Amino acid sequence: MAPTGVNQLSHPCIYGEFVSSYAERKSRFMKWLSKLFRSGPGRGNAAGSNHHPQLIGDESMIWRAPPRSLDDRSRAQKEKEELDHAIGLSLAEDLKRRSGYRWQAERDEELARSLQDSSNPPLYPPYAPAPAPYYSYGETQRICGGCKHDIRFGNYLGCMGTYFHPQCFCCRSCGRPIVENEFSLSGRDPYHKSCFKELAHPKCEVCHQFIPTNRAGLIEYRCHPFWSQKYCPSHEHDNTARCCSCERLESWDARYVSLGDGRSLCFECMESAIMDTGDCQPLYHAIRDYYEGMNMRLDQQIPMLLVERQALNEAIVGEKSGLHHMPETRGLCLSEEQTVTSILKRPTFGRHQLVGIKTQPQKLTRKCEVTAILVLYGLPRLLTGAILAHELMHGWLRLKGYRNLNPEVEEGICQVLSYMWLESEVMPGFKNMPSSSTSTSAASSSSSSSSSKKGGKSKVEHKLGEFFMHQIANDSSPAYGGGFRSANAAVNKYGLRRTLDHIHLTGNFPL
Repeated sequence: MAPTGVNQLSHPCIYGEFVSSYAERKSRFMKWLSKLFRSGPGRGNAAGSNHHPQLIGDESMIWRAPPRSLDDRSRAQKEKEELDHAIGLSLAEDLKRRSGYRWQAERDEELARSLQDSSNPPLYPPYAPAPAPYYSYGETQRICGGCKHDIRFGNYLGCMGTYFHPQCFCCRSCGRPIVENEFSLSGRDPYHKSCFKELAHPKCEVCHQFIPTNRAGLIEYRCHPFWSQKYCPSHEHDNTARCCSCERLESWDARYVSLGDGRSLCFECMESAIMDTGDCQPLYHAIRDYYEGMNMRLDQQIPMLLVERQALNEAIVGEKSGLHHMPETRGLCLSEEQTVTSILKRPTFGRHQLVGIKTQPQKLTRKCEVTAILVLYGLPRLLTGAILAHELMHGWLRLKGYRNLNPEVEEGICQVLSYMWLESEVMPGFKNMPSSSTSTSAASSSSSSSSSKKGGKSKVEHKLGEFFMHQIANDSSPAYGGGFRSANAAVNKYGLRRTLDHIHLTGNFPL
């Protein structure tokens, strides 16, 4: 098993056989030196000379000192040269041996120097070859896993069954050497613990801090199912602003726009937001054309108003019937006579909020089964259009005599029309009008004309359209979510026209 830690040695260990003691090596060296001196020329004794025995080192070797002559100076110089040469040969012979400790050569060199009785440097310095790399008995070469070169001397690291020079054991992320005792490992790639945390530990996209662990020591966070926005659970309760359109939380480095009625809007949704009734009229007529292209013409002119949140809530209270998607209702198909305050002129943007909004009260009289269609102001174009398509379907059902439908059926089929219109905007080439093939071209042309007036949809708006479709398809409420899925299955199987006829006759979806 490969070690997970870093093993560090101060010096490489050298193993081998032990050499003899220092005294034994000195004795062997002195015996060899004695033989060398006895075999030299002119080593005899002269008559009439008195000599004393001379002890050298720890050996009991005695010889007579040679008589002095006229060539004593040259003879002493030769002896000195021979001694230097002998010392060099001895040192070279010891260095060639594979066994033993390296410090033994240094002790021999000190012994040789102590035998020299002169301060002058020798004419022939001892020969000592440069030390070669060596390994212990049975040991293989160590190859650095970083630079792929041999590890000869000095410190080295062992990790994952591989050896490294200290400067070659580097972090995969930042490229700097890892000098700490602990590090992180991903596969076979080492990382600094801090670098690996930056890569692997999730950061909150609201406060931009590392998401803390819970009491069990686990990383717990919230993640939006569509946008994949990760954030700390605490931000759901600390009054962090949430976009009323795309549902993303406000980041600490990007302020949202306040609409003045408790709602906030992110800058991406703000780019295509519709702010007053006049701006919404072209979109409203384009959606009416979309209905007409599917042979679902609306003969009556139904008024459409953009209103504030408070005005919409007041209108809901005055409405006697109808199911409203709580906690936030964005549109309403009125059947009663009311006075509603609508947005007359779009507000201006200043200091992260909208100011200067102008409203106008309007008396709505009942001329048919539908009094008016109300839509919340300040929403992106595609979301506003999806709400209009939904509320227009409520109006179409009432005008065509579809009475007393249960909420799952009525809201479900209205959501299908809203989804189909979004689909035509987000995926214009997708065939989403199953009612009749002859009406598809007309509806597609009306959809393309509405988008061309806006100069085409950006990638941001396209992504928003996909999100609004995702919201409809994954709604968890029984009427809006469950009703949509049942209605969509019926329309995909039988077509929109046959499904509507079956609803008119039975009040339920065809099975």
